[in-house]
Amino acid sequence: MIELAPSILSADFARLADQVRCATEGGATLVHVDVMDGHFVPNITIGPPVVRSLRKATDLPLDCHLMIENPDQFIPEFAEAGADWISVHQEACRHLDRTLHLIKSHDVLAGVVINPATPVEMLSEVLDIVDYVLVMSVNPGFGGQKFLPGAIHKIRRLAELRSQRRLNFRIEVDGGIGLDTVGYVVQAGAEILVAGNAVFGQGDPTINARKLLKAASEATLQRV
Repeated sequence: MIELAPSILSADFARLADQVRCATEGGATLVHVDVMDGHFVPNITIGPPVVRSLRKATDLPLDCHLMIENPDQFIPEFAEAGADWISVHQEACRHLDRTLHLIKSHDVLAGVVINPATPVEMLSEVLDIVDYVLVMSVNPGFGGQKFLPGAIHKIRRLAELRSQRRLNFRIEVDGGIGLDTVGYVVQAGAEILVAGNAVFGQGDPTINARKLLKAASEATLQRV
């Protein structure tokens, strides 16, 4: 099943609830929340208070992507604020196994994220723990970046490992996802599509979400 997770990083924060509602009407089934601290990535975005407010505005699962140093310190706060999914970067976690179990201890789905320069093999020992793996197809920190095609082989490799090891984690992709790239990532095996500009950048988010999901659905028919 292909799911669309619009990234609120590209939404109009003055109308955030309305924008999320529009994307939901277009078929979105998750809301992707990009959390940046100005240290792990060169940008600052939002924290638990926005998640808490967003929780009141939508029934969709909130997929909180922590692009922060020392995520262990903040995982309990995001879970308490209403996060349903929490993902952390392999590159930011000194004790990744411990961090993933901390997420799960709060009855939240646990995800691990890898940057463009990080090989899939770095996740070998935690693939049996995680509920999903997020492949960054841009360098994290800013929206509106160009898709990096190296993500394609990572998605394929994750799908291979999942099959070989009979695991159940899902594969998410984030960065530069639009009508021109969605087909490639879906055919490679991505199941959860994070899109910011493609949904909220221009035009009606409802129509944009529908078009993106239609393109993704059509691409699944061409998987080899």
